[in-house]
Amino acid sequence: MAQEIIEAVRDRFSLADKNKYIIQGNLPKNCEVEVYLDQKKQKNFTVERDVEQSTVEIQLPEDLSGFKKLSVFVLQGNKKLRWFSGKVENIRRKRNMPQYFVDYLDVDFQRKKCTVSGWAVYQSPIDIYVTDNSGKKIGCRIERVNRNDVQEQFQEWDVGKYTGFLAEIPFDQEKSLRLVFQGEKCRTIRRINLQKSRIMGEKAGKYCQKGMRYLRVYGMSGFTKKILKKAEDYKNRPYPYVKWLSQNTPGEGELESQRKAVFSYKPLISIVIPLYNTPIQYLDELLKSVTGQTYGNFQLCLADGSDNDRAEEFIKKSYGEDSRILYKRLESNDGISENTNRAIEMASGDYIMFSDHDDTLAPNALYEIVKEINENPGTDIVYTDEDKVTMDGGHFFDPHFKPDFNLDMLRCNNYICHIFVVKKEIQEKVGMLRKEYDGAQDYDFILRCCEQAQKIRHVPKILYHWRNHPASTAGNPESKMYAYEAGRAAVQAHYDRLGIKAKVSMTENWGRYRTELAVEGNPLISIIIPNKDHRQDLERCVDSIYNKSTYQNFEIIIVENNSTNEEIFHYYRQLESQHDNIKILEWKGEFNYSGINNFAAEAAGGEYLLLLNNDIEVITENWMEEMLSYCQREDVGIVGAKLLYPNDKIQHAGVIIGMGPSRTAGHIFYNFPRDQFVYAGRTQTTQDLSAVTAACMMTKKSLFYRLHGLDDRFQVAFNDIDYCLRMRQLGKLVVYQAYAELYHYESLTRGDDKNAENKKRFSAEVKLFKKRWGELLKKGDPYYNPNLSLARSDCSFRKKNE
Repeated sequence: MAQEIIEAVRDRFSLADKNKYIIQGNLPKNCEVEVYLDQKKQKNFTVERDVEQSTVEIQLPEDLSGFKKLSVFVLQGNKKLRWFSGKVENIRRKRNMPQYFVDYLDVDFQRKKCTVSGWAVYQSPIDIYVTDNSGKKIGCRIERVNRNDVQEQFQEWDVGKYTGFLAEIPFDQEKSLRLVFQGEKCRTIRRINLQKSRIMGEKAGKYCQKGMRYLRVYGMSGFTKKILKKAEDYKNRPYPYVKWLSQNTPGEGELESQRKAVFSYKPLISIVIPLYNTPIQYLDELLKSVTGQTYGNFQLCLADGSDNDRAEEFIKKSYGEDSRILYKRLESNDGISENTNRAIEMASGDYIMFSDHDDTLAPNALYEIVKEINENPGTDIVYTDEDKVTMDGGHFFDPHFKPDFNLDMLRCNNYICHIFVVKKEIQEKVGMLRKEYDGAQDYDFILRCCEQAQKIRHVPKILYHWRNHPASTAGNPESKMYAYEAGRAAVQAHYDRLGIKAKVSMTENWGRYRTELAVEGNPLISIIIPNKDHRQDLERCVDSIYNKSTYQNFEIIIVENNSTNEEIFHYYRQLESQHDNIKILEWKGEFNYSGINNFAAEAAGGEYLLLLNNDIEVITENWMEEMLSYCQREDVGIVGAKLLYPNDKIQHAGVIIGMGPSRTAGHIFYNFPRDQFVYAGRTQTTQDLSAVTAACMMTKKSLFYRLHGLDDRFQVAFNDIDYCLRMRQLGKLVVYQAYAELYHYESLTRGDDKNAENKKRFSAEVKLFKKRWGELLKKGDPYYNPNLSLARSDCSFRKKNE
């Protein structure tokens, strides 16, 4: 029998309490924990157990002098195993010091460059720099980047967004370098060896030491299991963007092939750019990136509202002979919208493309856009993925890998942004940019164009580099609050044009908006809850519906399925006597989630069905209104909710097709903290998805009947995903409603899923799902991105061999 791994994987001091020492790792489900300072048993500690990682927090004495060792033991039966051991001398050195982690280190001896990435945190801002062994600073580029994942580890302190770093360090004859994390009155140093033999020796020594310790403590069985787990973790480890980019950027050979490519349709692309006191270095980089495109049928329309002649002189001198570049000096600077409009007036192309005056294009940007247009005749709009670039243009970071067109996500934030290309006829139909939305004029324009477009295409490639500088929202979002208010007004105007009753408000995350739709009428909602025994769970669920819900026009249909406990039948009778809007139905067959819900739907009187697990507890009082208001839309067929574990970790924030161990479907950002701002803010953004879980799912009853309900061949798993995908085939949207929150205690109704019979059943359902939806699994979820990993739920970058 495989031995359970018991391991402490990281330890640190709390940022909020200098005497609290935090140790995290794997603990057995049923065990006791003992803490010792030398031989003295400690009582002041807490243990928090979690599925993936447990935490022991120890309140250490202020004065640690005289102590030599901190030890934590795990007690299982008559066994006492050492879980953690640390020298007090080393622990004391960590107190009040900056904390860091290096997750990528690459020494390129051929190019004489060392690349290091990771994160660093402290109670106050940290300065990061590099020195040689003598302490002399070495000039290098160190970029601070957004690392949302770090906040998850330091939940006791707001560490801020830009805790990540990426350093590119040149070296010559140095044998080692020192990476310094400087706090206000202290510093931590990470030594970096630059000798091949020492690098290999360090790695071998570290792995050998760990391996021997495991072999001694857990024997060959535990050692083997750990090796396999490490191999799996290594395989699924997060992928640094710098490495992803190096493997996904077209080489010169591929670019040359693109230059020779001949398209059957060769649209003229008009790139419109307003200039205003653009630094010549940035302007030159922009123009080189445009004129270096592998697709050459373009015109560059530059409208210059500068208060000096530098840009004009530079363009005429360096690019005056290129007839594709059209330049116009404006008499006055009338703002971003009006200046862009002057550039649009210069355009004569089949498509209009927008760019900022200090950003750059990937060399294959126009080629990929025109290729997409040729492969999809009649395309009205094309947009692409993008990343950010440092001031000097030398380093790319923070990529935004976007989904295919996602209407409700667009109503929450301008995720399309760059590159945006629109057919000239659509632009002429919607008109010019509007000055009243300056700061979010592109957002307003994109919304108006999307309202008129029939075919919107997405190229999932990084084709635009957004310069990251203090005056830009890319680098300092707080600097342009007026732009975010303009964005809110743009979304509100969008709803008003469509005649949709909605209230748009700003959220605590700048540039992201919340839409509250009005409920039309007072339709009856039929809440269907399958149940077997588990009175306590069902009672918690039903009580929360009655006591916490502001929407009152609902009925509850409980489907009794072979309960054996008399207590539950007593509770059923109690419910029927207390409430006139509760029905108790009896399903006498074996458990079949699809069959049970289909059975209950026949007895439902509501216009809307709300499928609900019996292990759900309401959090948001207006959860039904939040779901119903979206479900009432003509273009929507299903609405799902945000579901949380009782510890406020995410259980469900949407389903991605192809994600998870079986590569069928998985929950995105599973087990992440409730309020953590994750990649692209996806857990906090109401959006369209391919599927949501039926643990809490609302759907129109008319569409439920049209699709003949859930497929009962999916007895337990995938019935909800299959239903959602069939709904998508009808052309209806599946919406994840981020503002309807409920607790989900998960899988209490059907019991253990790991016995042999259930494993066999699950395997059969996986096979059926893959057979039915094989084409989608091969093509990929349109609401995800092919550049993001399916092996992890955190939107890590996809590896080349995944």
